[in-house]
Amino acid sequence: MASADRILGTLEFLREAEKLKCTLRSGFTSDGRPESTAEHTWRLCLMALVFADEFEGIDLLHLIKLCIVHDLGEALSGDIPAIMQTEGSSKSAQERADLELLTKSLHAEKCVEILALWEEYEAAQTPEAVLAKGLDKLETILQHVQGKNPADFDYAFNLGYGQKQTSAHPLLTQIRAILDEETRARLDEETRARAEQKRL
Repeated sequence: MASADRILGTLEFLREAEKLKCTLRSGFTSDGRPESTAEHTWRLCLMALVFADEFEGIDLLHLIKLCIVHDLGEALSGDIPAIMQTEGSSKSAQERADLELLTKSLHAEKCVEILALWEEYEAAQTPEAVLAKGLDKLETILQHVQGKNPADFDYAFNLGYGQKQTSAHPLLTQIRAILDEETRARLDEETRARAEQKRL
């Protein structure tokens, strides 16, 4: 049976992690509301689950764990959209420091496990981490294509976004081709709408 201290520490961690529900991303939901990092993480995990049969030899539980923790540090300092990140930015270092702070109330073994999962995701050296990185990019693009975005949303950025990560597995490449086609269609639609607005 778990000790009272372990339960209390875990509940404290979960209270802090709840902030991920309030951490907004650059994407918008299909009804036009800003998307939270927690929502992105949920659908990333769902993508891993529903495509799992296509990933031969992959440990699904491990893949899902990587997906769950990949943006966990953003609960404290927020998300920096890819379009605003610069070469040599300290986003990764900040997320690592925030994750250490976030997990400090957990018992030592769980804290070490979560930090190790995050580091594995960042390094993208294992098959599961490579897939988690690729699916992360694809989920973001899927949301951008599906979302009810503001008029100045930059769809063109997505056409170059995450190319390396989404070409790491044949299925990721297939999904990417479909989403790129949808992105181009959305870009054309928005370009026509802006041109029409100028004429009025």
